[in-house]
Amino acid sequence: MTEVLSAAQMRAIERNAMSRGRVSGLVLMERAGAGVTAAILARWTGPEQGGRRRAVVLCGPGNNGGDGYVVARLLQDAGWAVAVHALAESSTPDARAMRALWGGAVLPLSALDWAGLEGTPVVVDALFGTGLARDIAPGIWGALDMAVASGCPIVAVDILTGLCADSGRVRAEGGYIERAADLTVTFEAPKLGHMLAEGGALSGDLVVVPIGLEGELAALMQAEGAAVVELTAGSAADFSKAGGHKFAHGHALVLAGGPGRGGAARLAARAALRVGAGLVTLGAPVAAQAEHAARLEAVMLRAVDGAEGLAALLADARINALCLGPGLGLDRAELVAAALASGARPVVLDADALTLIGRDPALFAALHGDCVLTPHGGEFERLFPDLAARLAAEPGEGVAVSKVDVVRAAAARAGCVVLLKGADTVIAAPDGRCEINAALRDRAAPWLATAGAGDVLAGIITGLLARGQRPFEAACRGAWLHVEAARAFGPGLIAEDLPERIPAVFRALGVT
Repeated sequence: MTEVLSAAQMRAIERNAMSRGRVSGLVLMERAGAGVTAAILARWTGPEQGGRRRAVVLCGPGNNGGDGYVVARLLQDAGWAVAVHALAESSTPDARAMRALWGGAVLPLSALDWAGLEGTPVVVDALFGTGLARDIAPGIWGALDMAVASGCPIVAVDILTGLCADSGRVRAEGGYIERAADLTVTFEAPKLGHMLAEGGALSGDLVVVPIGLEGELAALMQAEGAAVVELTAGSAADFSKAGGHKFAHGHALVLAGGPGRGGAARLAARAALRVGAGLVTLGAPVAAQAEHAARLEAVMLRAVDGAEGLAALLADARINALCLGPGLGLDRAELVAAALASGARPVVLDADALTLIGRDPALFAALHGDCVLTPHGGEFERLFPDLAARLAAEPGEGVAVSKVDVVRAAAARAGCVVLLKGADTVIAAPDGRCEINAALRDRAAPWLATAGAGDVLAGIITGLLARGQRPFEAACRGAWLHVEAARAFGPGLIAEDLPERIPAVFRALGVT
């Protein structure tokens, strides 16, 4: 797994290393600057990368600016022409020391003009880094705006100026950043702000360089455990099937709505089968049986008209995972109640089921630890209006509220796993465990913005639950697989394509 740190957690591991006398702040700053320099040279040295040999380095007053002075010195040592512009005098001892080691001219930030950007040099943004906890005034934007307008490549040191490292939200008066960084170089581990909200789109290519804090990071993981967010990932072991007959791999039940509304449930059922559930049954009203029968082969079909019909079907203890919501309709609340009262079966609740739960406090109270809620933003607002309002509010002073904050709070309140969908999907468990499935940059999957894609995700998670995976793990792995299936298909994707790409993803992983 890959840990994703908050700014406070990163500061803690740095303090831990320095307090033990294992490393000094100056050494860490030198290593950070060397990592940024190496990433720049790897990308922009040589004719195939445009042969750039000139850089403009923008330094802030703090330690991020100190990293910038190291970059300036090392690029100059590599034969580059370097100009340094500072927002203000260095305000920390380490930054002052690195400014002195630079030894060259330091011009004010306001002195950067169009002539200084001729030939589109690499612009190194070392203005603020991860410590930003307020909105940046418009005057600070002049140099970066000029670099953006000129088309210069932008390299962000740790994080692009104006982004909150904990939420990914833009912290700039005026509320926008015109262009993403071409490259962001961060240290030891990605930060939450590289994955969440606007930060996912604005961080560009992300390079993580080690600076010798691996031991402290491991200690943080041990000490904080579930407080450390991780990135979702999939492996062959997560999806491989051992031997056994079909019932050894679970029996999933997907409940459908009335006539003309069954497509979403069929998508979910097909996905549950493709992900390896031994059997999948679609339960639908008698009036909708004919249309389902004309479209189903390996998925079985049973009549479920109301709570009594569902209870009769669930008398079969081999049915071990349920999916409600895709195409269910808002007139079938009794099925949601019956499913939640059906015993210790895992239940995936999506779409219409979430709307029904948001309307009925008794249904919300019936949620249990084996449930997985998979809302999009609008459904999340209906379920947790106060948390959604916190996420949407202007940050003000201090660290901005993040998607991780509100999804963790939602999972704790509901007492079950909550998966809030988006390009920065966040999955949280009631015990505080949290993972981010960031479909960004090298995992971009914009074609998932299509009708029915969420129904397929609900089915994938249901199938993994039927196979015996725990709710949090099934949700995390399902979200990862969902994106990989979309990437395996590519442009032109529609929801029906997603289940059919799962075998290709499995083969690429080496699933047996």
